[in-house]
Amino acid sequence: MIYIALLFLFIGIELIYFKAADYFNIIDKPNSRSSHTSITLRGGGIIFPIAVLTAYLLEYVSLSITLAVVLVAIVSFIDDIKPLSQLPRFVSHAVAMSLVFYDLGLFTQPIWILPIIFILLIGWVNAFNFMDGINGITVLYALVAILSFSFLEVNKGSLPLLITMALSCFVFGFFNVRKKARTFAGDVGSISMALFLGYFMLKTVLDSGQIGYVLFLSVYGIDAMITIFIRLKKKENIFQPHRSHLYQYLANELEYSHITVSILYSGIQLLINILLFYLQQIGELSLPIIISFLLFQTLFYLWIRNRVIRKITLGII
Repeated sequence: MIYIALLFLFIGIELIYFKAADYFNIIDKPNSRSSHTSITLRGGGIIFPIAVLTAYLLEYVSLSITLAVVLVAIVSFIDDIKPLSQLPRFVSHAVAMSLVFYDLGLFTQPIWILPIIFILLIGWVNAFNFMDGINGITVLYALVAILSFSFLEVNKGSLPLLITMALSCFVFGFFNVRKKARTFAGDVGSISMALFLGYFMLKTVLDSGQIGYVLFLSVYGIDAMITIFIRLKKKENIFQPHRSHLYQYLANELEYSHITVSILYSGIQLLINILLFYLQQIGELSLPIIISFLLFQTLFYLWIRNRVIRKITLGII
């Protein structure tokens, strides 16, 4: 019963936000770097930090994680309305990471490992945010990750939190996973969700002792990291909007529907996660297997990306 109540609560909050966003003109206007062509309400992903706050009130999540998610959400929401400089965004991320570290007890770990985890987590948050570009991709991918975490025995005690976050995804997805989205997540949605998923990934790895679960987020991770590397090689500003992710090539240059591409990305990740479940069940998710799997996935991604770019080039010629 509580989850039905939460579902209707989130629907109501989202509809109220739409009224406010429309009144205050919080919109996303398409430009030459965009993958959409019409003006759309921005910031519908505000339902994600609201879901975390609701989970805290229901005692499903700790205060430190709630503060971390709400902090980055507030700064990101301000940035959605009026672009901020890098400094306040970085400071909010750094404080949020510290709260995550505190919650997970990472400050008791060897000091040399903390900067590594910090850089990886910061990288993940920004990579997830960069990947938010077409209808459905953020929410479907997040939902696959949340559902995957939910099936692990080690996360049994966190099911109420995961279900609450899944409900917020269903509500946002109803308005976003469509040919003409009514709303986009905005930084407030993508960054807060990225922080939540990053936190839960760390928690799952630490609680289970299985580093292979980082592959639960590998499709996004590989696309983001290779795209960043290519842009750096071209001496481009990686913090500026662009259309050079593989999913953007598919949606823009090859004109696949946004929903098709989003389902493709989340579906591939789901298949990978199911395989990881199986390997773990039979005791074969060892470090050599993890490295081999990651290498194969990277090479497969590069092969697909090169074929797509070649097809685009030949089409232009």
